[in-house]
Amino acid sequence: MTDALPSTPSEAVEPVAPVTSAEGPVTDAVDAAHAVDTPDGAAPAAPKRAPKPDVFPVLEKMAALYPALFGAVFLPLKRGIFQDLQEAHPDVFERDSLKAALSLHTRSTRYLTAVASGEDRHDLQGKPVEVMAPEHVHHALLEVFRRRQTRIKEDLRPKLIQRIVVAWEASGLSPQAYAELVRSRDEAANAALDEAMVDAEARAAKTEALLQAFKASGKSLEVFADMYGMDPRAVTRMLARATVTPPTPSTPQD
Repeated sequence: MTDALPSTPSEAVEPVAPVTSAEGPVTDAVDAAHAVDTPDGAAPAAPKRAPKPDVFPVLEKMAALYPALFGAVFLPLKRGIFQDLQEAHPDVFERDSLKAALSLHTRSTRYLTAVASGEDRHDLQGKPVEVMAPEHVHHALLEVFRRRQTRIKEDLRPKLIQRIVVAWEASGLSPQAYAELVRSRDEAANAALDEAMVDAEARAAKTEALLQAFKASGKSLEVFADMYGMDPRAVTRMLARATVTPPTPSTPQD
């Protein structure tokens, strides 16, 4: 994996829109009771934090049981995977430890890279069961690039903009619908989104013009592509994007 985000997962935590675990954010339990009868002028005792679960043995068990999901390569997880794991292994995973382990796993760079690739969500059997929502892909992209930018001097913004355009194309949405769906309260992220959507608008217009020219030509795809000096496979992809029916934007649930 290079500094530009690859199409497949590769590294193992909070995009511009906060990333939650598979079952929602996990917070430390805090004992709100303060010490009483403190000496005059003494500050009350700080709240006590419950000890954090040791999640690494849990992660090792998850990887041993489901190497296709939690092993060397991560796959996006279906929503509800927490309940599935508990039901499948009631005597193996303690609830709080499992929740903490899933939180760490789904906040990892390797997992976010898998989400940003746009792969489907998978069940415990490793079968794709749910299309990844465009907004989840977008926010994972933002976070993975943000983390990488903190480690290197190269300006990754151009690569991020290119990847946003690719994610938009995969979504099947119009540039306007995509921007409305994924826009956040982060000004820098929105600026990158707006720049990407300018490119997306230009591509959409070019693709629509190509479709109309193809319809008017009456030529086969191969002949039409040769007329314009284009690869027939590229023309096929562009025409497919032009004729696809945009899906209804999904409602974020993560």
